[in-house]
Amino acid sequence: MPNPKVGTVTFDVAKAITAIKGGRVEFRVEKAGLIHSGIGKVSFGSTKIEENIAMFLEQVVKAKPKTSKGIYLQGIHVSTTMGPSIQINPSPYRG
Repeated sequence: MPNPKVGTVTFDVAKAITAIKGGRVEFRVEKAGLIHSGIGKVSFGSTKIEENIAMFLEQVVKAKPKTSKGIYLQGIHVSTTMGPSIQINPSPYRG
């Protein structure tokens, strides 16, 4: 749903479109700690998708609350919209 807090409802449409075309990605965390976000399309190729995953995980670790304790990234799985997932080793991305 459109929401002014995340910038999907705005009076500055040109700025919002520029940000989206520039690659702004938003993600939210479920109560169970799951994060869902788009990281690319199959047409991007493997190297571009790999770069997108690395940047996304870097931003997730950067957004980690200071009060959280323990292992922040316990597991990473990547999948297509309606396909099976592929597990990724989270140790290189842990903060």
